[in-house]
Formats: sequence, structure tokens, C-alpha cells
Amino acid sequence: MRTYTQLTRGKRYQIRALLKAGNSQSKVAFYLKVNKSTISREIRRNQGHKGYRPRQAHEKAMARRYIAAKRIKMTPAMIELVSHYIGQDFSPEQVSGFLARNHALKISHETIYKHIYSDKRNGGTLYKHLRHSKRKYKKRYGTKERRGRMKGQVSIDLRPAVVEAKSRIGDWEMDTITGKNSTGYLLTVVERKSKLT
Repeated sequence: MRTYTQLTRGKRYQIRALLKAGNSQSKVAFYLKVNKSTISREIRRNQGHKGYRPRQAHEKAMARRYIAAKRIKMTPAMIELVSHYIGQDFSPEQVSGFLARNHALKISHETIYKHIYSDKRNGGTLYKHLRHSKRKYKKRYGTKERRGRMKGQVSIDLRPAVVEAKSRIGDWEMDTITGKNSTGYLLTVVERKSKLT
């Protein structure tokens, strides 16, 4: 049975960086731990004159999910909360997680995207707070000798229970991906509780 992997915005930018570093689609799939057909389909759908376009790819994916998703009505109180946090430059994914943890509200990030696009159609400005227009992703370069070694580095197996439980803000997780011939590197840094990148 075939399964389809939904790509995040971050993974779409990683695809672009890995392709620019000269990696094949198979290598990109290997690094991102997804099926090669997922990468092939993603690139085929979103290839432009300047190559693979992650921002447009994510917008198109969200639009497809918007059309396919069930219509979930948000109450005026929910709309006010969502609008407040989006206006503070939280991502829809962060707002969804924050509301679930702190307000016991289960609102999917897809529903929040729908609200943002509906607001835009009605002349609103919430869409201007979406991060894709602000974030710049850069490839990281380094030498082989230093790769993967950090002073004071602690193994994942040895991290404290409080970090594992994701019960506090301030614990960051880093991951690196090496480009073809070890010439380029991609570094991702994520705060474990809030998922801030």
C-alpha cells in the first residue's frame, strides 16, 4: 500500500538547498527520510524557470489542502485568538499547538490557514504575517574535520527527562544535512516545546 508524505515548509526549503548543492532526487529523499516518489512529485509540480520554488510549493500545497479539508466553523472567540497570535507573527502550526496546550482548543493549522486566506479575500492583512515572505534559508559551509562536533555536546540519549517531556521553553534541537561531496551543509534549529525554528 502506498503512503504519501506531507512535506512541511522547512522540508521544502531543505529540498531546494540540497538540489542547489548538486544532490540527486534519490539523495534528497534519503536525507529527508521520505520516498523518492514524494520528492519527484514535489519537484515536478513546483519546477519553474529558476528551478524548484519552495515558497510557491508550500502555498500551492496549503491551497490544495484548503480545498480538500472539511469546513470547520470557528467561533468568534476562536477567530479573535487566532487573529491575535497570527498578528504577533506566530505560524499557523505554532498557533494550533499553543491553543491546544494553553486554551484546550483543538484547531488544526489547516483551519487556521483557511481563516487567513478567507481574511485575505475579504481585504484583511493576516496573510502578511505568514513567515514565508520573511525567512531566508542559507546553506551552511564548514570543514570535514569539524563536522558534527560541538564543544560540550550532549548525546540525545543523555538529555534530561524535562527536555524529553517538552515541558519548558528554551531547549533547542539541531540537525545538519551534508550536501554532495561534503561541500554544502544545511543546519536546522528547532525549539522543542514551541517548535520555533
